[in-house]
Amino acid sequence: MTARRSRHRSAACAALALGLAGSLALTGCNSHSSKKSKKSSSKSFSSSSKTSKISKSSKNKKRKVIGGGAAAAGAGAASRRVPDCYPSTYKVTFSQQTGPKSHVAVKFKNSTSRDCKLYNAPLLRFNNAKDPLPLLQGTPGHLDGTRITVPAHGYAYAVIPTNTAAAKGTAQKSVAIDFMGISASSATHGPATVNFAEKRLHISVGKSKVTNWSSSIHGAQLAGGVGK
Repeated sequence: MTARRSRHRSAACAALALGLAGSLALTGCNSHSSKKSKKSSSKSFSSSSKTSKISKSSKNKKRKVIGGGAAAAGAGAASRRVPDCYPSTYKVTFSQQTGPKSHVAVKFKNSTSRDCKLYNAPLLRFNNAKDPLPLLQGTPGHLDGTRITVPAHGYAYAVIPTNTAAAKGTAQKSVAIDFMGISASSATHGPATVNFAEKRLHISVGKSKVTNWSSSIHGAQLAGGVGK
């Protein structure tokens, strides 16, 4: 082989080697780029999955908060319901007022820490009478009956006018007290019996009537025609 041919072959081999090296490098670059692309795609999918989970968790929390709010509102409404008042010997007291505007004052004390309701008038049976004392303001019905709310530790009043000889009558020994419901035919709450002799009270009641409950003694006296 001549020296010229030898140089030509060496140049061809060098070119071939350079071409192969470039091809391998390109393959390596493409492989590295593909790996990066896969990693990037994986990260993107993971991030999307996390966002979806957070969104679902947020919705669940909102539902819980809304549900909890409704339950709290229901409990608040139940707690705001005002119960009926109930009579007892220490909650209902009587006192006799003398003079031209003589009357018996009936006072109810709400000794509880909650408001309570009173309907119409107290039903009072003196000396175990069969029928209660008539109502001065008529027999209440479902629509025209009165109702007052007695605040916690507050008072309500009714009056029995005794400003005539017939209305004053004679001294009574005891009284049984019932509280009416929303109408004259509804169930009452009681009775509670007050013994006047035990309490050393002198209460005289005859052919008289009792007023509806009032939030003030002055209002009850005016309703009974014995106001000052």
